[in-house]
Amino acid sequence: MLIALFPGDGIGPEIIAQARRVLDALAIEGLTYEEGLVGGAAYKAVGHPLPPETLDIARRADAILFGAVGDPDCDSLERHLRPEQAILGLRKALGLFSNLRPAKVFPELADASALKKEVASAIDLLIVRETNGDVYFGEKGMRKTPDGLREGYDIMSYNEEQVRKIAHQGFQAARARRGKLCSVDKANVLETSQLWRDVVIEVSAEYPDVALSHMYVDNAAMQLVRDPGQFDVIVTGNMFGDILSDQASMCVGSIGMLASATLNDSNQGLYEPIHGSAPDIAGQGKANPLATVLSAGMMLRYSLGLPEQADRIEAAVAKALANGARSPDLGGTMNTVEMGDAVLAALN
Repeated sequence: MLIALFPGDGIGPEIIAQARRVLDALAIEGLTYEEGLVGGAAYKAVGHPLPPETLDIARRADAILFGAVGDPDCDSLERHLRPEQAILGLRKALGLFSNLRPAKVFPELADASALKKEVASAIDLLIVRETNGDVYFGEKGMRKTPDGLREGYDIMSYNEEQVRKIAHQGFQAARARRGKLCSVDKANVLETSQLWRDVVIEVSAEYPDVALSHMYVDNAAMQLVRDPGQFDVIVTGNMFGDILSDQASMCVGSIGMLASATLNDSNQGLYEPIHGSAPDIAGQGKANPLATVLSAGMMLRYSLGLPEQADRIEAAVAKALANGARSPDLGGTMNTVEMGDAVLAALN
């Protein structure tokens, strides 16, 4: 079993190092690693955010454990050379279309949420986000209007097969959880969303055991604050899912706690924390590695078929928190390595 390690930029190397320590402690037979450059680190080294050598590692790997990309030094580069193109390029090259972002409050962190404790404590949801289409991958550019004004454009589009694939993912996830799926769109004003809703309804006929509801994205954002406990599984498009999953992270207490998986048809996956490269704290030992550790747990569960080892990682994180482990984002003072130490001490 080959794991591709792509630390990337900012705090990426620090958090990947802690996740690898946890994986190594599990002593999984046959587990091997190859490391590659991505993002700003890759651009600075070889002139491209996703070098061919890195893409080759990704294609050969059973799963990818990804740190983060984003470097202020690269903000002025042409768009196709910016660090973020690494993640978009991997999604496209590997057909990674289904992003799973669980959001669940650890009881010990309910007070860290921006929401009232009784509201936050009810959060246990999964956002299923389509990641290979939508406005991020549509035609885009800069042009001049007839009266000479600069105009930027980004085209949002989905075809019905793209929607059908992610809808099946959403229904299957809901079937494995509590049997409730909320499809989030903006069908009242967007034709793309109207197609989305129509296709989701068509697919629902194959899942009579799952209760389907629909919600406009602006209302969904409000409901995530007002009553997040009402949600089981949310299925939505690329841009809406990007925004809602970041919002959900703050509802559970910290963006440093949310893991994610992005899968293709073969369950090859890219696993990453959702918090980004955080260049303002890079190299200072302040980064919370728990989202990356939990991402490694998701990797074991979804791509490597090792649910027992995944359970051990999740239980160790919960125990570490119960024992008082807190990084600065959680109101504590423990550094990145100390948080890793706390998880290792709790691993059994």
